[in-house]
Amino acid sequence: MEETDRLELRYEVARKAIHLSSLSIPVIYWFISRELALLLLSPLFCGFFLIDLLKNFSSPVSAWYHKTFGSMLRTHELQGNKAYLNGATHIVMAALLLVLFFPKIIAVTAFTLVAISDTLAAIVGKIFGKHRFGQKSLEGSAAFLLSALCIVTVVPGLNLFIGVAMAIAATITEAFVVRIGDFKIDDNLAIPLISAAVGLLGTLLFL
Repeated sequence: MEETDRLELRYEVARKAIHLSSLSIPVIYWFISRELALLLLSPLFCGFFLIDLLKNFSSPVSAWYHKTFGSMLRTHELQGNKAYLNGATHIVMAALLLVLFFPKIIAVTAFTLVAISDTLAAIVGKIFGKHRFGQKSLEGSAAFLLSALCIVTVVPGLNLFIGVAMAIAATITEAFVVRIGDFKIDDNLAIPLISAAVGLLGTLLFL
């Protein structure tokens, strides 16, 4: 069953503004070592993950969480009978995995794609999305691809062909639901990891 989009534009913008703030992660990582990045990201992820656990199993924390962020939550995030990790936890998890397993330039590019292009796709799709497919729109996907192509052309030292492949992979991942069996992989995790995997594979095969 497709999820109904319940968010008004202002709440979608507020949600994506928070999402866009995660751009600080690749910007900071560009100027620091992998070891320092892991030192910063590990406790950050643990903190977000702990709040997620508590909100799923502690009534007071759940009440506070839904009162504070309820207007920005999607339909599946309001289903009280279902444990889930929120977008912030997934985005920090993605950053941690990118730093752990991928070269810096690939990690920075992949994370920038999800921070900027996913934000633009959601807002453009919300405002101008007329041609729908599933939960997405052609307009939103076009905004994702165009912004992603712009990003990969300005990342210093990134091979353009590898960057274009990453941009296309990220666009396709954003456009369709990624599942393992019945489990849906959150976009904030799927987009950067799949695009980074494509970038790494292309680098190993062709460079």
